[in-house]
Amino acid sequence: MPRALSTLLLFFIVLWLPATAAAEKSILVMGDSLSSAYGIPQRRGWVALLEERLKREHPDYIVVNASISGETSGGGRARLKPLLARHRPAIVILALGGNDGLRGMPITQVRTNLAASIREAQASGARVLLVGVKMPPNYGEVYTQGFAAAFVELAKTHRAALVPFLLEDFAGKPEFFLPDRIHPNEQAQPLMLERVLPALRPLLN
Repeated sequence: MPRALSTLLLFFIVLWLPATAAAEKSILVMGDSLSSAYGIPQRRGWVALLEERLKREHPDYIVVNASISGETSGGGRARLKPLLARHRPAIVILALGGNDGLRGMPITQVRTNLAASIREAQASGARVLLVGVKMPPNYGEVYTQGFAAAFVELAKTHRAALVPFLLEDFAGKPEFFLPDRIHPNEQAQPLMLERVLPALRPLLN
């Protein structure tokens, strides 16, 4: 093969490979402060721990954390399309809705935003893992039950994987939270990862 032709071929291979890898092997995490490691070092957050775990178990995957403290389902919906175009993820972890609930937003509005995000992610070719949210009991039985049920219904309707609650089993234990009693501390982060992994692993395969 002439040298010029082989050089040109190598050039196109180099251009093609990163795009293919990104399309097949990236995980995009869309979350709020629970996923952005609020109040603790970034490397100690559950998303960073997930990345470290995947380096050992699935080294062909990378993790892109697009979580923002204070993010709502509507904000995530608005940001999602350009992130999908940029990273072309194989999997999208959608961990939003908590700030909507704390502000008492209508459940129908939260459901509409999350449904739109799920559809957009799936239309791009990504598999979706939805992370559910549960509200404190002081929001009232009707709202708290309806809010939690919305995530179950969304996962069922759109055939998405589901983590029912990221803070399951320790939400009421102060020793796992920062002094604000809202944000999980470093000790809680491995527990959060263990909530996510069982639902995520089938999508990796």
